[in-house]
Amino acid sequence: MDFSLNSDHQAIREGVAAVVKSFGDDYWLERDEDGKFPVEFHRAMADGGWLGLTMPEEYGGSGLGVTEAMVMMHEVASHGGGMAATSTVHINLFGPHPIIVFGTPEQKARWIPNLVAGKDQCCFGFTEPNAGLNTTAIKTFARKVDGGYIVDGQKVWTSTGQVANKIMLLTRTTKLEDCKKTTDGITIFYTDMDRSKIEVKKIPKMGRKAVDSNAIFIDGLFIPDADRVGEEGKGFRYILHSLNPERVLIAVEAIGIGQDALRRASQYAKERIVFNRPIGMNQGIQHPLAEKWMNLEAAYLMVQKAAWLYDNHQPCGAEANAAKFLGARAGYDACLQAVLTHGGFGYAKEYHVERLLREVTITRIAPVTEQMIMSFIAEKVLDQPKSY
Repeated sequence: MDFSLNSDHQAIREGVAAVVKSFGDDYWLERDEDGKFPVEFHRAMADGGWLGLTMPEEYGGSGLGVTEAMVMMHEVASHGGGMAATSTVHINLFGPHPIIVFGTPEQKARWIPNLVAGKDQCCFGFTEPNAGLNTTAIKTFARKVDGGYIVDGQKVWTSTGQVANKIMLLTRTTKLEDCKKTTDGITIFYTDMDRSKIEVKKIPKMGRKAVDSNAIFIDGLFIPDADRVGEEGKGFRYILHSLNPERVLIAVEAIGIGQDALRRASQYAKERIVFNRPIGMNQGIQHPLAEKWMNLEAAYLMVQKAAWLYDNHQPCGAEANAAKFLGARAGYDACLQAVLTHGGFGYAKEYHVERLLREVTITRIAPVTEQMIMSFIAEKVLDQPKSY
């Protein structure tokens, strides 16, 4: 086993760092306060070719795997931008994966180059308010008409809906009660974000303010046949292809944010003098920081394993889910300890650790909860009866 970065991975890390380091704490604090999408950062990452890291080479991408995406997103997460920075980028990596795997050559040529170049921004209409993680219970419906479909319904937690010009939309084309299997009758579309038919309402939230989350309401949206991805009714199976990579990336992003917070806390502990000595001399300060470092490193090993398994075409569902669970927990705990290490100043925006804590919290909730992960591990790994 070799745990070192190879030359390609090191080049990715250095190249991404050169872009990310030019957007400092003040930039991300301003985005946290004004809520504006980080257009400049998105443009810089696109110009560097990083938005196409996992996209096929024939369409302008680099054709690399989850391991390389993991290396890139770890670097993006490690320099103060939190989930605002990572979400600006990772939506491009495996979110459009159904297009790559199941799209026609014409669709790939039409859609992928614009994603790689940063000309198109895509939002994802998957989650619904009354379905949550029970994806088969979605009610947004695409009714077949001549030349396409008419869609009505609503979605929630649709990221970048305020700025996106494209939407990947998960719908039912057969009602649940008419399907033999609950996973049947679901269809994916990738189409224009027609705002005359799609109302977008921003959801105020505790973190990642610069990357908007929204409730969207779809009323009579026409989608042409040419914008359907794959076969009608097979969409549920298609989205499964991107779930494990997404878990790996969320995990490593949480770890990167936690390591960023831990570095800040460690530096502060060396510099902060109380009772004529740096607070870092106190084991009550040292030991929690040391424990958080160990947890972050252990979680990172699970992320590496999950990414390696995926890229080598081996089953990785348990490992990807475990990585997401452990990474999010370790990142959150490190950020919380960073706030506590700073004491009262940890509550002040100028030290940025309170922002990192708010940013990392979402990784414990989305895209799958800790409880669902534990149920999955219990059932699939430990052979326990299904509990839900």
